[in-house]
Amino acid sequence: MRVTFTVNGREQEADDVWEGESLLYVLRERLGLPGSKNACEQGECGSCTVRLDGVPVCACLVAAGQAEGREVVTVEGLAGRSGTAELSVVQQAFVDAGAVQCGFCTPGLLVAADDLLERVPQPSDADIREALSGNLCRCTGYEKILDAVRLAAARTGEGG
Repeated sequence: MRVTFTVNGREQEADDVWEGESLLYVLRERLGLPGSKNACEQGECGSCTVRLDGVPVCACLVAAGQAEGREVVTVEGLAGRSGTAELSVVQQAFVDAGAVQCGFCTPGLLVAADDLLERVPQPSDADIREALSGNLCRCTGYEKILDAVRLAAARTGEGG
């Protein structure tokens, strides 16, 4: 089957998609967007988190055909929203706070944090923990990740 959908603001098509193929596989292998990571393939780790019609989902659990006619935003789509190649506020905050270690969980955390800050511009620590609760990191104690989201929220509150 052919799947036509919008990815990071651009219409995309994937041909010969088989019935059980995941959105994650289509994004990574067919469209060349490797940012979303393939880790558990069971929706438990959050490494493959993308936004589907504005809602964070684990792309490993979404059948590619379910994306037909819908909008997907991946970690690659966070940068350059202002028309430049600059990192998004959230991405830059993760760099500045030292919240990236091996980087495997980072794409999912970035998408989840971006979603949170869009919904709740000045989140409490409880809001941050809840929003990121579906994303597992094996390298950190999460404190720098929390710091990064707090920093992004502060920068967003300053107007960017």
